[in-house]
Amino acid sequence: MTIGTRTIGQRFAGMMRAGIAYAVLAFLVAPIVVIVPLSFSAGSFFHYPLPGFSLRWYEDFFTSPFWLAALKNSLFLGSIAASLATVLGTLAALGLWRANFAFSRFILAVLISPMVVPIVIVAVGAYFAFAPLHLTDGFAGLILVHTALGAPFVVITVLANLSGFDRNLLRAAAVCGANPVVAFFRVMLPAILPGVASGAVFAFATSFDEVVVVLLMAGPGQRTLPRQMFAGINDNISLTITAAAALLITFSTLLMASVAVLKRRASSSHPAPAAAPDAPAGGIAPGNRPPGPPLRSLIDGNTPVST
Repeated sequence: MTIGTRTIGQRFAGMMRAGIAYAVLAFLVAPIVVIVPLSFSAGSFFHYPLPGFSLRWYEDFFTSPFWLAALKNSLFLGSIAASLATVLGTLAALGLWRANFAFSRFILAVLISPMVVPIVIVAVGAYFAFAPLHLTDGFAGLILVHTALGAPFVVITVLANLSGFDRNLLRAAAVCGANPVVAFFRVMLPAILPGVASGAVFAFATSFDEVVVVLLMAGPGQRTLPRQMFAGINDNISLTITAAAALLITFSTLLMASVAVLKRRASSSHPAPAAAPDAPAGGIAPGNRPPGPPLRSLIDGNTPVST
């Protein structure tokens, strides 16, 4: 028996898939739904129902020197690590995109290995590698490890954008007299910027949320927000942890929203090409010319403004 264009079996299978998807989503969101209301509790214990509504735990978070110092360290470490990961990951992606040697896939696997290797192994290996260099009690070692953890995200997102980039644009820029550096900043970078920005956001989120490496390599002056939360759970249970968790959830949501906006802009900036009439002999058909200002104007930096 069919209903519309789908059989009963197909409709039932679709409902089963939707039910499983919603069940998995509820399982993942349940901890967030439980933690966020506790941050507004007037009581001092993790229990429901809430005895009342209060902002005392947020006040404690923003007035405590320990929590504010941890937040400052997390923002500092995440910003520096994300900046380095963005630069190095973009350069690595460009090298792999232009590579024609046999071991390019192997090098790509090595570059993205921090994403698949357990973080405990990365932390222990980094500790034994940096301990003889006295980099296990300061920001320098943490920045290096967090850069290595965030660079794979930049490599993947930039390579995804480069897969749709036309190499002929670089050749045209060279014909117009642009050197490789000018061609990159004026022609290539605007095209791959959404991928670079998305990778930078992922690299920052990876550094901001990391705790295992910080537990092994950070000193007392490098305590980050996740480590402060971990220490708070072990030392004394306080609902200030729930306020910090709610702030982290809000921050992560904003990062995810920014990534979604960047992906939407990237997809809208590469529309499907429209069918163009055949070019006449000795020239390009008017409907087949690429939109926008000429490449020479982009390279010279004097793009004409339409009125």
